[in-house]
Amino acid sequence: MDKLSVIIITLNEERNIERALKSVVEVADEIIVLDSLSTDNTEAICSKYDVRFIKEKWKGYSASKNFANDLASFDWILSLDADEELDAEMITDVLAHKKNGFNGVYILNRLTNYCGSWIKHSGWYPDKKIRIFKKSIAKWVGEYVHEELEFSEDVAETLIKGHLNHYSYYDYKDHKQRADKYSLLTAQKMNAAGKKAGALKPYFSAFARFFSMYFIRAGFLDGWAGFKVAQISAKSNILKYKTLRKLNKENG
Repeated sequence: MDKLSVIIITLNEERNIERALKSVVEVADEIIVLDSLSTDNTEAICSKYDVRFIKEKWKGYSASKNFANDLASFDWILSLDADEELDAEMITDVLAHKKNGFNGVYILNRLTNYCGSWIKHSGWYPDKKIRIFKKSIAKWVGEYVHEELEFSEDVAETLIKGHLNHYSYYDYKDHKQRADKYSLLTAQKMNAAGKKAGALKPYFSAFARFFSMYFIRAGFLDGWAGFKVAQISAKSNILKYKTLRKLNKENG
């Protein structure tokens, strides 16, 4: 049977962290929480569990996750966000693979809970993420946002049964704030890569985003939540390309 280190990155996650910890206690041989100097009850909640709680100044998504991976005692890692949990079927399947010995990488299918509604369309589902991997052949890459795993050798992929429940947003304001944050980071990434945006790009892009999410990807089947997902995503696209244009001008 292989040993498994669970890695969780936190910053003020008192609302989520206990749910995440409860979902991995059965599969984890160790749990490491890398905390970016939380000021809420995150540490107190983690102290109730068998957790290595490490405080470290935020290094960025990829750098922080790589730093945490280096702290792991075991080569096999399950990377979990604080607002996620393994459902019962996923726990059972992870244990089965662990018993038989891990091989390659493992994909977890994430299902998002948005303001109390499960989103099964809108381009948000299926949402397959590589989350179990061998740290000796893997590293997180991506300087700004949307970090990804890069492997030093070819790996076979296996889909784990069940769902990785993702409690992403508790209200629409939370969604807008985070969507805007990612839009700003993405604009910086695009600018650094030399990408440009014309005057009408923010608006054409917003229309295309809404139409794709709500109609092509059947967001309307998610009801009012599907409409808000598409609407906020579209508005954040306007911010992204307006910011890119501003950065373009600043760079001459």
